[in-house]
Amino acid sequence: MPTAYDVPPDVLIIRLAEYLKQQFPEIKPPDWSLYAKTSSDRERPPAEKDWWYLRCASILRKVYVHGPMSVKEMRSEYGGRRKRWVAPGHHIEAGSSIIRHALHQLEAAGLVEKTPRGRNLTSKGRSVVDAVSTEIFKEMIKSNPELAKITGAGGVELGSA
Repeated sequence: MPTAYDVPPDVLIIRLAEYLKQQFPEIKPPDWSLYAKTSSDRERPPAEKDWWYLRCASILRKVYVHGPMSVKEMRSEYGGRRKRWVAPGHHIEAGSSIIRHALHQLEAAGLVEKTPRGRNLTSKGRSVVDAVSTEIFKEMIKSNPELAKITGAGGVELGSA
């Protein structure tokens, strides 16, 4: 069965965001999300209308791939380079409020659980990501039949990590 490792991350995050928006009413943007910047290195709030769902899907994928992750580790992942006029830029961490609220919503949906080492996926969360990955992989095989020869009869990629 194809996993999140076998499909392109950008396609997975977009599809996962659509799935979360349709299937989980617990996941919805807070009122302040229209005005919030995602990090102090950004000049403006996100321009996309459904950016909250994309961030939740991205967090879900990161927890899937990188195993239990804390909010501090995610702040570093979502941070960026802050411009400092004449001086060279430095890395700045993202704000934790968006990450925490997204994690709380994913916990309420039953996709993520809190552990002593950080947040980890539940079996329900893993099955959601795997189901969306399988759909994407099947579409990839339809558009590129050469992938079917590489993956074998079972549909699982032989060289996956």
